[in-house]
Amino acid sequence: MDTYKRTGLVFVRGSGVVLEAEDGRKYLDFASGIGVNSLGHGHPRLVAAIAEQAARLIHVSNYYQSREALELAQELCARTGMDAVFLCNSGAEANEGAIKIARKHGASHDASRTTVVTLRGSFHGRTIATLAATGQDKFHERFGPFPAGFEYVEAEDSAALDAALGSGTCALLLEPIQGESGVVPLSDEYQRLAARLCEERGILLIADEVQCGVGRTGSFLASSRAGVRPDVVTLAKGLAGGVPIGAVLARGEAARVLERGDHGSTFGGNPLAAAAARVVLSELGSAGFLDAVAGKGERFLEAVRSWKHNLVKEARGRGLMIGIAVTCPPDRVKELCLERGLLVLTAGSDVVRLLPPLVIPDGEIDRGLGLLKDALDAAGKEI
Repeated sequence: MDTYKRTGLVFVRGSGVVLEAEDGRKYLDFASGIGVNSLGHGHPRLVAAIAEQAARLIHVSNYYQSREALELAQELCARTGMDAVFLCNSGAEANEGAIKIARKHGASHDASRTTVVTLRGSFHGRTIATLAATGQDKFHERFGPFPAGFEYVEAEDSAALDAALGSGTCALLLEPIQGESGVVPLSDEYQRLAARLCEERGILLIADEVQCGVGRTGSFLASSRAGVRPDVVTLAKGLAGGVPIGAVLARGEAARVLERGDHGSTFGGNPLAAAAARVVLSELGSAGFLDAVAGKGERFLEAVRSWKHNLVKEARGRGLMIGIAVTCPPDRVKELCLERGLLVLTAGSDVVRLLPPLVIPDGEIDRGLGLLKDALDAAGKEI
């Protein structure tokens, strides 16, 4: 179906942070499949693990135990301090699972506790329930009616948040960094306030880290940078380096909410995806890896800010999740980058978004920044 605005490019292979098209032209990848190819393309350990697992066992269904899924779940809990994991296939599915946990948890205390509060500018997925949770009107047009029980508050408005978290609320669902609306980090103070209010009122705090988690910001969970421990965390995108996967992590009471028959997934936690994810976790756990991601992010931001470019309003983000707000149409900058052999993304109404592989070398950062600046210079000449 015609659901994507495609460029017409057909990629046939990739190596590291470079993709090659059918015509032989090579492109520097600052998009990572929308934050998915965390270890870049053709990573030797990831390729070997996928091939070896495919030769042994791809899928058996969750009526049986998968050693790979069990070990992945144990590693995720050890890495995050969570108590239990549900494995699925995507970020939207992970958020659906989190919403089900929140609703059942709320109902177990009071049947009226059904409301999930989310933030304006949020994006939580494209299923009907996760669209209802998404606090952007443009995603709602012509897809209603939506399920009831979702309310939105303005991000960083402490009074509005305090008022919204009432007796009928079962959960607060937020992204530590709002990705699709323009790479907008929530302040540490706001996240800590949210955590405190939720704890005081028996409301679950759900961190949607589908895009900003799994090392993207320079820490395994973006929420941990604010010193916050959510009750539930959702992950996907970069977790298996390109193989579809999602995960719902929970602790305490939230980890014991779902019982047999409450939830399920045909493909979730299959041995192939789990084996790939274990490689990603292993690489992220290597000495200095996450510190390097944080350092690379600073290299990006410092460079863009040093340009003092007349088209750049702001450069923001954490780690290798970067948003560059521009005064011209960001889609045009994206097109000009593509012409120069650089793949970038957009977000919101005015942001060029960069999500390069976490393994990108400094030399490729500098090369890509040169291409980006050249594209911005060309855009400036068109105005």
